[in-house]
Amino acid sequence: MATAAQPKIPVVLHGIEGRYATALYTAASKKNVLDAVEAELTKFGALIEKDAPLQTFMETPIIDRSAKKEGVAKILANGRYSELTSNFFQVLAENGRLDQTRKVVGSFKELMTAHRGEVKVVVTSAKELEARVQRQLQDILKNSNLLEKSQKLILSTKVDPNIIGGLVIEAGGKTIDLSVSSKVAKLERLLKEAI
Repeated sequence: MATAAQPKIPVVLHGIEGRYATALYTAASKKNVLDAVEAELTKFGALIEKDAPLQTFMETPIIDRSAKKEGVAKILANGRYSELTSNFFQVLAENGRLDQTRKVVGSFKELMTAHRGEVKVVVTSAKELEARVQRQLQDILKNSNLLEKSQKLILSTKVDPNIIGGLVIEAGGKTIDLSVSSKVAKLERLLKEAI
């Protein structure tokens, strides 16, 4: 009896949300509907974000599982979701894990980002970076050893005046702190140790 090969999971996720997202990723990969499921999860996640009563319904533990299962079934039927996505949310409802929906959606997006070979790079600066500087930074990061040649860079920027100046670059679990505040803290520590 031959079994189908298990799909390769692009990144190992931990926690309850990681297990559920990985299970959904595996099922969607076997059916070759990863992009469709990602779109449906994004749609459902957006629905939860903009609808406060729905968010309360999903995350409140005092509503019993059968009522949640029934409510989710109605929402999914109205939104025309695929059988796989509908079944997935039914499993979440049966297992009392609907309160984890937003985290599961985020974890699934993380899996899909890794599946596409994308690496999110977050650059934090003390003030907004000009477009020219962002382009230069993107070019430098693309040619750095932070990324493999097959990976695609997804650059986002944040502003944090507390770093005083310089940059903090976060990519693929690595952090490069080139901020003035970290250099000041290092000098302060060295001065205290010397005294």
